[in-house]
This record gives sequence, C-alpha cells and structure tokens, in this order.
Amino acid sequence: MTTNRRPSVLDGMADRVGAGPGRWGWLAAGVWLFYLAQPLQKIAERKDGVTQVLGFLTVILFAASYLGFFGILRRMARKHLLRVWQQVAYLGLMLTLCLLMIPTAGQTALTGLVYIASVAMMLLDLRAAVAFVAVLLAGTEVSLRVVPGWTDDGSYGFAIFLGALAVFGLRRAIQRSIELNAARKDMAELAVQEERNRFARDLHDILGHSLTVITVKAELAGKLIEANPTRAAAEVADVESLARAALADVRAAVAGYRELSLAGELVSARAALQAAEIKADLPTTMDEVPEENRELFAWVVREGVTNVVRHSGAKRCTIRITATQIEVLDDGKGPTPGGGASGHGLVGLRERADQAGASVQVGQAPGGGFRLAVRVGL
Repeated sequence: MTTNRRPSVLDGMADRVGAGPGRWGWLAAGVWLFYLAQPLQKIAERKDGVTQVLGFLTVILFAASYLGFFGILRRMARKHLLRVWQQVAYLGLMLTLCLLMIPTAGQTALTGLVYIASVAMMLLDLRAAVAFVAVLLAGTEVSLRVVPGWTDDGSYGFAIFLGALAVFGLRRAIQRSIELNAARKDMAELAVQEERNRFARDLHDILGHSLTVITVKAELAGKLIEANPTRAAAEVADVESLARAALADVRAAVAGYRELSLAGELVSARAALQAAEIKADLPTTMDEVPEENRELFAWVVREGVTNVVRHSGAKRCTIRITATQIEVLDDGKGPTPGGGASGHGLVGLRERADQAGASVQVGQAPGGGFRLAVRVGL
C-alpha cells in the first residue's frame, strides 16, 4: 500500500538544486568556503610542518563534509531515505571536524560553526534546528570567555546568528513555494474531477433518453416482425434515425469537450518552454479576458509557443494578455525573410481570427526576435 507524501523543505531544496551536483550547484555552495581562509591562514602561520599538514587536512575534510550536504545527502533526500539519525550523525561529523580544527587553527576554527548552523537550518525540523543553533551560539559565547587566549569580539556569535537567519528566510520561502504548488495541484485535480463529472453528466443526459427509446422501439419491432411487417419496418427506421441523432449528439459533446482552454494552454506552454530550456514569462491570471476571446487566445498561445520551440532558437519567450489583445514574443532569430508569416499554423490561425473578427500581426519583436499578436476588434 502506498500513501501520498507531502514534500518537505529538504525535498524543495533538492528540487531547486537539481538531481545532481551540477557545475553551478557546486559553485553556489562552494563560494561560501571563502570564509575558511581565516583558519587556513592561522594554520599556515604555524612552524611545525606536521601540525600544518594535519590542520590543512582537517579543514579540507570539513569543507568536503559541507559540500557533501549538497551532493550525497541531497540524493538521499530525493529518494526519501534520509532518517533523523542520519541527519544527526551528519551534523555530528561536521561538528567533530570543526572541533578537530581547534588545536591547529585556534579560535578561528569557530568559523566552521557558521556552516554547521546553516546546514542544520536546512536539514532538521524547524524547532530542532532553532534549538541546535541556540546551543551552538551558547557554546561559542561560553568558549570565547573561558578558553585561555581566546578573545570575544562578538563576530563569531553574530556570524552564526546571521547565517542561520539567512537560511531560515530561504527555508520559509521554499516552504511557501511547496505549499503553493501543493494547493495548485489540488485545485488542478479538483478541476479535472469536476470536468469529468460534467462530461459524464452530459453523456448520461445525451444517451440516456435516446438509448431508452431505441430499446423500446427495437423490442416493439421484434414483436411486430411477423404480425405487422410494415409497422416493424417503420419502427426499425425510427431506431436508425434515433441512433444517428444520438451519435451526432455524442460527437458534438466530444467536440465541445476538446475545445481549447486558455488556462490549460498556458500551463502546457510553460511546460513546453521549460523542456526546451527557454525562459517563460507568462501571465498568471486571465480574469480580464472575456469568455468569448479565450478560445481564440488559447489557439494563439498554442501556435505561438510551438513556433518558438521549433524554429526561433530563443532563450526567452514572453506572453502578454489584455482583454482584447494577446502577444507572443521571443528573443530568437526573428521572422524568416519571405516565409516567416506563411506557415500552415499561421494560416489556420488567421482563419480563426477572421471568424472572430480579429486581426493577426506577425513580424519582428522590439529588440529582435519574433512577434505574433492577435487583436480582437479591427
């Protein structure tokens, strides 16, 4: 038996970084290792070569454990294999490596606690993460006051607090995004279910009466075949007529069911553009578009985005919608001389626009690229 699992903050982080530690993912994570320059400088000042080697090795292992969170643990999280004990063990490993830096790096080793606090804010449950960071802060402040030779300038505690606060903000943003996506998914599922129910009701209404009458007349024709062949033939002719009418009604219902939806086409357009690695700048609401314009605008979205994906070589696609006009623009190579506006899809779109009393404009977009625009009301 399987159950639906709500995505966690760690799942959301994995989705944003990607399935593997790509080139830019490693760079985004590794750039913060710059702050380990403090303990490295302190270790470099030591005269004992063996001590230096051990110190450098410890710092390298700590940096690897930090980057490991964005590599190994991310893959585990995406497969939902990350357990609480694994989270605690990983933080314990990082904390142990940080403590091992102290004999060679002195109080500058406390810089590592900033990385540990950041990882904890992403890895643990929020309450546990806050408690863990509070313990790190308390331990840092106490250590700076009781360890001989260490001085408290307030920078370490402030850095830990600031790093944890920044990751907390990121965590909240990801959580809101997860909740919003879940709500959208639920609404989409409800809309699909409602549409299924509507279509089922339509088919029931269309076929229920017709099939009932057909059944009655067929039974009557069977009884009349021997007693009254003429009457039976008339009943059979009525059955044929009713069957043809029911078939036409079903076809009409299916045709209506397949009408394009502007909202659905925008969702499909976003997916198609993302698959083609084209940045999509699409509207999020269609409330201002009158109902009578939405099907035509949906055809414009379908045709325009298809052309962008297939022919444009663009990096960005923008769709702008008002009550009376829709524009599809890209930053690609622009219209083809002598043939950019004469494709079969555009011909069909012009015919639909003519039927709706709208005008179609194709040409070069401002700043380059291709522009397809349809305006209702000539």
